[in-house]
Amino acid sequence: MRIRLPLFLALFLAAASPVHADPAFDRWLAAQWPAAQAMGISRATFERETRGLEPDLSLPDLALPGKPKAPDRQAEFVQTPATYVSDKAIATYAARGRALARQYGPQLAALEKRFGVPGPILLAIWARETSYGGAKLDRDALRVLATQAYVGRRKDEFRAEFLAALKILDEGHVARGQMKSSWAGAMGLTQFMPTGYLTYGVDLDGDGTANIWTDVPEALAATASLLKEKGWQPGKRWAYEITVPQGFDCTLAEPETRLPIGEWLKRGVTIADGRRVPPAALKDEASIIMPAGPYGPAFLTPDNYFVLKSYNFADLYVLYVGHLADRIEDDKPFAQGWKDIALVKTADLEFMQKVLTREGFYADKIDGKAGMKTRSALGAYQKAKGLAVDCWPDAAVLAHMKKGG
Repeated sequence: MRIRLPLFLALFLAAASPVHADPAFDRWLAAQWPAAQAMGISRATFERETRGLEPDLSLPDLALPGKPKAPDRQAEFVQTPATYVSDKAIATYAARGRALARQYGPQLAALEKRFGVPGPILLAIWARETSYGGAKLDRDALRVLATQAYVGRRKDEFRAEFLAALKILDEGHVARGQMKSSWAGAMGLTQFMPTGYLTYGVDLDGDGTANIWTDVPEALAATASLLKEKGWQPGKRWAYEITVPQGFDCTLAEPETRLPIGEWLKRGVTIADGRRVPPAALKDEASIIMPAGPYGPAFLTPDNYFVLKSYNFADLYVLYVGHLADRIEDDKPFAQGWKDIALVKTADLEFMQKVLTREGFYADKIDGKAGMKTRSALGAYQKAKGLAVDCWPDAAVLAHMKKGG
């Protein structure tokens, strides 16, 4: 059957022309030009990089009409401490980290001299973020950031990141084809958002750009730069594993309860991992964290612990990075192991937080995550209700709350 020429041409043109499924997105993109221009981004770059750009509605954590919020998939909040801080994974990464410490020894020493951050800490962050560069980052960063800015749950935050990504492209720091990211838009070997890259990127070799994508020393330098800016204290530890005294009040294991390390030791806290606290560090203030309540290791956390939280706010992330850094230096597991515990569902934790808020034990956000403040509040609730006090969100406490306390 012969197709008439006009129909053939119409079909060809329809196939060859881009189909914009979301004209509102195109209007949103066009409206970003004044802000981009104010940042010094050229019109040529803006037109080139936004031409044909479409939102990726398959991304998680989008605020799509009629679509309920997906459950949190971030490992730090949906895994038990024992699962997240897997001894097997830590041991494997530590062995690789020791080899990399030898390979990049001079560069790591230079970074520590310049920024004060030890090489094992930098290597541990690299391992946790991208498995020493082995993680698959195959999303177009600009498309991810535009989508999140257009229809994400933190539009203003991601709009700034989208514009910063255009700035990076305009300045020629990386080609668009190499500008890959995670589903949240973080880029490079140690996972920087675009604004972080522009703030903390370090050009070590003088070529005019900070290459966090393929240059290991420059990626680690950016991380060291960030940690220094956030207040990393050279020569100080990130944490000490401890044993708390019998009958220790677990409600004290929260960030606002800070005492000098020497005072904690006078109150019966002991260092569990055989490390010696230098005399100068005895005056350093620290909190106590118990990531699994009484069912796992406990830690004294001085200022550097909270500096690591500026990279990722989750306590399990900091625990992973800090412990891996220790294992790269000296391959010893935690002095105390993890016991078998379970997490309640996110929706149940949100319910518990609402009950704790209503009864005056909790004043933080309702997010369904069992952070230190939530666990401390649970302990206070257990005390008030005459329950066994372990500061842990288990099924028994949940059942008590559902019965009306």
